[in-house]
Amino acid sequence: MPNAEIEIRRQYTPDQEESIIDAVHAAMIEGLKIPEGDKTIRLVVHEPHRFPAPPGMSDRYTLINIDLFIGRSLDAKKKLYCAIVKNLEPLGIPADHVKSLLRESPSEDWGIRGGVPASEVDLGFDVNV
Repeated sequence: MPNAEIEIRRQYTPDQEESIIDAVHAAMIEGLKIPEGDKTIRLVVHEPHRFPAPPGMSDRYTLINIDLFIGRSLDAKKKLYCAIVKNLEPLGIPADHVKSLLRESPSEDWGIRGGVPASEVDLGFDVNV
């Protein structure tokens, strides 16, 4: 049930954009153990002048923000970070050009499935991985 946002600062083809989304989704399945059908991911393409990269980074600098419930172990987070980098490298995005940020919040802070707190819903998967 995590929500991910991928921010990039260059144009890719539609197929490449889908591949970037799929790469991050696959990493979330691998690292966070989310179900395959759980795919809430947005890709935001910035004009380079509106999204400056850190010194030494090219137009392939990629920022990934993931909002998720509290509960994942450090090991799961490490697996996620490594899987993101591994999955994006074949798409021409260098490992050192990827920055991932996790923002964790309690499940009661998420209103889902008709306005019910997520803490009161059977999610169908375990967030404590």
